[in-house]
Amino acid sequence: MMAMIQDLVRHKWHANAALISAIGQHDGAAHDEEMLKLLHHILIANRYWLYLILHKEFVREEEARIPDGLDAVIARYKATEAEELPWLAQCREADLDGMLHPESPLLGGQDFSVAQAVMQVCLHSVGHRAQCASRLRALGGTPTNTDFILWLKDRSAAAWPV
Repeated sequence: MMAMIQDLVRHKWHANAALISAIGQHDGAAHDEEMLKLLHHILIANRYWLYLILHKEFVREEEARIPDGLDAVIARYKATEAEELPWLAQCREADLDGMLHPESPLLGGQDFSVAQAVMQVCLHSVGHRAQCASRLRALGGTPTNTDFILWLKDRSAAAWPV
């Protein structure tokens, strides 16, 4: 299972970067408030679960602030990737069985394994990337292909816009 988790997380970062690059190439999408909200939502969900895994404090008030513009969003994505990939590189199969205890009324006090949390982040981001791609298309832009199966051919790293 470890290899699949590693692939899913690495693909997530590749797909996030590819989508954000496509958004950045369309001025209307890059400045669209709804798009920024969706991108921010993907990010804070990722950070919430990552911080639970890393035993770091998640300061909801700070995290809830939507960054000012796409460049700030990109910086936060890159910073989060820089926190997650070193953890992923040292993570072992046994670590995936560790239990997390999220404090959220939405989750009703249920505990989740690290593997379940990582899967949640990956699947959650897929759904919202699809929303972003639809929004980009509606604004006249062209989303890029972010299919997992196509990514497997070369397993390229995230290529963030400069």
